[in-house]
Amino acid sequence: MTDLPIVTKLNESYKLWHGYLNDLPRLTRYTLGIKIDNLFTDCLELSLLAGYSSRPEKLSVVQKLSTKIDALKFFLKLLWEIKALENKQYNPLSLPLVEIGKMAGGWLASLKKETPPTSVEGV
Repeated sequence: MTDLPIVTKLNESYKLWHGYLNDLPRLTRYTLGIKIDNLFTDCLELSLLAGYSSRPEKLSVVQKLSTKIDALKFFLKLLWEIKALENKQYNPLSLPLVEIGKMAGGWLASLKKETPPTSVEGV
């Protein structure tokens, strides 16, 4: 299941991020750096889980994935804004994450089309 394009893209982005983590200022490395690292690994885990999930579970997992990707992009931007990450590091990380976000959004939209809304009888 690791052949999912979103998993491959996240994996490549994480490896790039991992190379930058030790270069962050010490205080930032142990606050925002760890937060971002955890979000990356959460996204990897959720994308793998979504690939293996049954259809009824998949929508919920991909919704969580999409939210985590948004949080990841937010905290990376914050790291860049406080000048703990240089432009030459931020751009190669942020551009694939935009694409990853679009992939998750497309996956989510596709799942929402497939999943009929639940109706409540007698209301």
